[in-house]
Formats: sequence, structure tokens, C-alpha cells
Amino acid sequence: MKIVKIAVATTATAALALGLAACGGDDSGSTKPSAAASSGGPKYAGQTLTVWRLGAPTDVFNKYMDELNAAFKQKTGADVKVQWIPWPDAQKKWTAALAGGEGPDVTEFGNDQVSAWVSQDALQDITDVVKGDPELQEIPQNLWSYETIDGKVYAAPWGGGTRAVLYRKDWFDKLGIEIPKTWDDLVAAAKKIVGKEGKDVDGFAFNGGSDANMSLSPFVWSAGGDFAAFQNGKWVGQLTQPGFKEGFQFYTDLVAKDGVSGKGRLTQNSVDIAQRFAAGKVGMYVTGGWDIAAIKEQSKGKVDESKMAFFSLPSKDGSGPAPAFQGGNDIAIWKDTKSPELAAEYLKLAAGKEFGVRYAKEGGLLPLYPDALAELGADPAQKPFTDTFKVAKGFPASPNWAEANDTKAVLQNAAREVIEGKKPVDQALTDANTELESILNQ
Repeated sequence: MKIVKIAVATTATAALALGLAACGGDDSGSTKPSAAASSGGPKYAGQTLTVWRLGAPTDVFNKYMDELNAAFKQKTGADVKVQWIPWPDAQKKWTAALAGGEGPDVTEFGNDQVSAWVSQDALQDITDVVKGDPELQEIPQNLWSYETIDGKVYAAPWGGGTRAVLYRKDWFDKLGIEIPKTWDDLVAAAKKIVGKEGKDVDGFAFNGGSDANMSLSPFVWSAGGDFAAFQNGKWVGQLTQPGFKEGFQFYTDLVAKDGVSGKGRLTQNSVDIAQRFAAGKVGMYVTGGWDIAAIKEQSKGKVDESKMAFFSLPSKDGSGPAPAFQGGNDIAIWKDTKSPELAAEYLKLAAGKEFGVRYAKEGGLLPLYPDALAELGADPAQKPFTDTFKVAKGFPASPNWAEANDTKAVLQNAAREVIEGKKPVDQALTDANTELESILNQ
């Protein structure tokens, strides 16, 4: 998904022309052996694969694709036609491809979009491809949650990202605050900031807006909870389970009990919080590296890199980083490809170790292979993200999660009800659990 850039979010540029050639609409998309193959040449010589990349082509991205496609041709004999689809146009392009039978052989996806397209039977089952490839098997199992639906794999993780805590390093230095190692440390640090900087400052900013669950989830997962589980063919809400309740209670207590975030700001999202951070009104909040440049600009340089830094959100007991949201981009095979074997060869090469690591690092994402991730973590600026990503988790892989998370704001509403004293925690979570199950199973 697009939010996972480590340094700066890539912006889509001008829209590409809408006219696309049908995937496999001629002999070049056929799986029949070519003349070259019959004479001992590469098996797929003379064929052409259509690949959709999302975003805007840059010199770096074009160089990567040129070298990937050259390696693919050397291996298979096949050519590759790359089409760049701006992120805002992606949904309508996939929809048109599904309706009209015209589309790619292979496509890039945001990882949280996979389940929605699997529900529309748009992607090929690549379980055997993935399980039979030694390099893809090196990608840790916790990073396959979005791609695995009902026990089957429909996409391969390509590059990842997560969030950490952005904090006012200069305030920590001035107040003698150590990097928090536990939940108790986090609250103590936040209280110290509020006590020194004033009650209009959020020591640790509560996010109750559109991306609230990015901030809530690490506390829930750290306590052993989860949002929902897929059991016996349906989604079962986990909001009333002890682990979820503990994490949810701690998060709402940051406002209701600990007073480290203001009650008048219960609907702020990360964009709102970043603006307050730039104005000197926030000590800590959960976000990604892309906010650094925006905060520096909004503050007119008053809050620059020397005054900001990241740390991993700690687990409850100090055993290490709390699991945080696993964002990222995937690569998948479109269901209407006429060349499934050739498409599988491309997917394995692109997501394999050499080109998979390059895709991530050159695109501002986190590499998925443990050794490459460890190498990146040697950079102190990246270590909070790489450490957190090792234990990252995903939200429920339901095509309806976005409705529960964004449109209906199930957890955001429950949190406000608790903080405002309208419902006790147990009642708020029982009601939210019923609503969540209804949405995920519709």
C-alpha cells in the first residue's frame, strides 16, 4: 500500500492513456512452444508479458524495470511490456480489466487490496508457485497475512513498511527522558512532557481519525489480542477477548485516565497530529518517516531533523518492539493471463532475493528478506522501522475491512464512547464486535 514509504511518499503524476492492449490477445501471449524453444532456445522466446506497475515512472524505477526485464528475457526469452498506472487510477483500471477481460498478466498491488480482488476472483492462486520457490520461502511467515486467503496464497510480498514513534528529541534531551522501553515508561515520558510543556500539548497524541487503528493496533497486538479471526468460513470478532481489551483500555486511558492527550482532539488523524507536532504541540505520536519533510516545511524550519527522531513503540513488558502495522506492496498474477507459467516465472524473479531487495530499497520500502533487513537496520535512522517490521502484523484480510476501519469507523466510535463516558469498555467493545462481524461477513 502506498503509505509505507520510509523517507518520502511518492506522488502520482499525470494520468496515462487509458487504451490498453488485451493481455494475451495474440500469439505473443500464448503458452504454445515457440520455434526457438523447439530448436533448443529459451522456452518462451518471442512471447510478450504485460506487467502493470503502480505510480509514476522515475529514472530509478525505469532503470530497475529495464534490468529486471533484461534478466527475465535472458532467462525465458520473453519480452515484457510495462505499463505505469497512477495510484488514483488503479481501482478503475483493475475494475475495467475484470469486466472486459483486458488487463495485465502480472500486476503490482497494495497488500491491503489483495483480499478485495480475491473476493472478485481477479487473481490466480499461486500457492504452489510460492511453496515451490526456495527464495520466496525465506520471506518470514508473518509477512504473508494479507496474501493468504483461506489457506491459499494469491500474491507475493514485494516490499514493506511500518510505523514507529516520532518524538521531539530536543525535549527528551532537555527533560532527561530515556527512550521508553515499556508501556509504563511511555506514559511516564508523556506525562513529563505535558507537565513541562503545558496541558495544550499532547505528550503522546491520541489518534482517533481515519488511520486510528495504525496507532491502536500495536497496543492490542502487544497484549496478545487481535481484531478478528477467520474461522470455519466466516470472520469472528476478537474485540471482547482479554488481549484486545487490555490494549484498547491502555490506549483510551492515555486520554481518559493519564491525560497525556487532550479530550478535545478525539477525531484527529496523523495529518492533524503532524501539523500540531510542527507547531510544538506534540511530544510523540505514531507515524512514518514521510512526515519528517512535511513537519520541517510546516514549521518553517523551526522543527528540523536535529529535533526529531524515531523509536519503536515498546511492548508492554519491555521484551522488544510492539508489533506494528505491516504495510507494503505485492506482486500478483491476473486471473485472465493466457501465460500463467510465464507469469509465474516473472513473479518469482521480481519478488526473489536479488530483485525483491532492490525493488524495496530503491523504492523507499523495507526489504522482506531477513539478511537485507538486518543490513538496513545498521543505519540508526532506519533501525526503529526494521526492528518493528520483524514483528509486524496485518489487519484482517477481508475485502470489507476498509469499510469497518474507515467508512464506519467501528473502533474510533467505540474509543470515543469510552473516553467520553458514554459506555464502559466492556459494553463498547461488545457492541463494536457485533458491528465488526456484521461488516466483515456481509
